[in-house]
Amino acid sequence: MPDNTLLIVICSVLVLLLVGVIIYFVLRFMRGSITLTMPQTSFGAGQFVTGSFDLLTKKSIQGNQLVVTLKGTKITEYRNNDGDKKTRSDEIYCDQVTLEDARQYPAGHSARHDFQIPTPNVQSPEFMNSGLGQTLVSAFRLLSDRQTRIKWKIEARLDAKGIDLAASKSIQLNLGQFF
Repeated sequence: MPDNTLLIVICSVLVLLLVGVIIYFVLRFMRGSITLTMPQTSFGAGQFVTGSFDLLTKKSIQGNQLVVTLKGTKITEYRNNDGDKKTRSDEIYCDQVTLEDARQYPAGHSARHDFQIPTPNVQSPEFMNSGLGQTLVSAFRLLSDRQTRIKWKIEARLDAKGIDLAASKSIQLNLGQFF
């Protein structure tokens, strides 16, 4: 009997988590959406990532800020002592451009926002001497391990009171040899 009780509790928790995730996405969908468009998804060092996104609000939203972010995440896969495969993610790069500060977005608001955000220019001496440059160089040195890679993405986000609206796209960055 205790085994049944434990199974029921575990199933109940899982069902509650699933219902919570579904409610979150339904509420987010009811608030509005962001649709990200990029003519190009492959970039080199020092280039600008350009694109646009359409912001549509279905309900009135108090926005804190409207931003576009370029993020680099180091993904490392390894095996622990038991032989189980594990994955570790560490954000190693983040650059953000604010398009709008805090404001009220009325219900039915629809607007297209263009953006451009620079990729790291790892060849510039200023970048290489900065703390961020040193961190990125260290991360790339670790990439000699075939189980490590860097995943880049662009994210457009309306940071809002309550549930945020966001969209993201993976991109490729060719930063070349710099160490």
